Amino acid sequence: MRRQSWIAAIAGLAVAFTPLGARGAQGPAQPPCVSHRAGRVAAAYAQIVAQARALVCDRLVPGIPGLQVAVAVDGRLVWSEGFGYADLQRRRPVTRETQFRIGSVSKPLTATAVALLYQQGTLDLDAPVQRYVPSFPDKGYVITTRELAGHLAGIRHYRDQEFLLNRHFNTVVEGLSIFEHDSLLSPPATRFSYSSYGWNLISAVVEGASGEDFLTYMRRHVFRPLGLARTAPDRADSLMPDRTQFYDRDSAGRFTIAPPVDNSYKWAGGGFVSTAEDLVKFGSALLQAGFLKAETLDLLFTSQKTSAGEPTGYGIGWFLGSDSLSHRRVFHGGGAVGGTAAFGADRDSRVVVAILTNLSNASLDAGDRIPALFDR
Repeated sequence: MRRQSWIAAIAGLAVAFTPLGARGAQGPAQPPCVSHRAGRVAAAYAQIVAQARALVCDRLVPGIPGLQVAVAVDGRLVWSEGFGYADLQRRRPVTRETQFRIGSVSKPLTATAVALLYQQGTLDLDAPVQRYVPSFPDKGYVITTRELAGHLAGIRHYRDQEFLLNRHFNTVVEGLSIFEHDSLLSPPATRFSYSSYGWNLISAVVEGASGEDFLTYMRRHVFRPLGLARTAPDRADSLMPDRTQFYDRDSAGRFTIAPPVDNSYKWAGGGFVSTAEDLVKFGSALLQAGFLKAETLDLLFTSQKTSAGEPTGYGIGWFLGSDSLSHRRVFHGGGAVGGTAAFGADRDSRVVVAILTNLSNASLDAGDRIPALFDR
């Protein structure tokens, strides 16, 4: 993962699919670069923001219904802007409050819950998962939370049309029924194999270790203490007035409304909504010891290894890399039905960037230049 762009890392995370039952194409093409900026930009960043904004308007806005960008430097929000529309038909613009599906960017959030329980001595990362989830079937090998969190447990990823599930699960343990009786892809620790279902199992581990419902634990111990007021489960059965409409693109290039899904089977690995501002606030909180201890941050941001000693480029809930300046970068991408997200932090320059969109499989490669612009 060395020198890899944190936005390029999205490529393997967004699951490509053919929309089922997508409804009619949306209205006329949007005007160029409709935007709503949140607050004033400090003079020290005015020129940089102008360059970054021009890049977004030129390279990203034309192909995406709506998106948010936020940048924080050294813990301070320096740019936040919404572009395009949260709802094309109603011409509802994207603002700083608009909530987007963040897909697998949910994993770093859940990793923080794992880190807190580990830090408190409540969760043994190397104990068999059955200590915390007794109902999970024995697979003939010991599977640990550390392996699950590093995609080393051999648990499979989505298959067939599972990414489009529109079935409600009342509990995270109930959601494990999708994969819990399937064979492992490989013995634990032998091979890196990306798995959102492994994180579904982690949510059950969090419940077993904490004694709290997973979503309650996330709200009380992660979202609320960090001030993530607009980060929440993407509940299909709830009215969320700031949640964006979700879009696909059809074969003619038109934006169509994405099919309905229920993400209750995968809160931990891909089921949250958030805003770009919330995410850069979250990333900034992990740049130094405070919310988490220094040794706990090292745990999250140290590459795991296979049993053969090969680094995977993934810690606990984070991809890891470095740039040509040897800056330590931690990042994650996310693909959802009607959403694509890019999120990363430079632990040395202390630049944190989040880009969120309301389009499935959106190309965000052009956004890779944004972190470098703010790296002064």
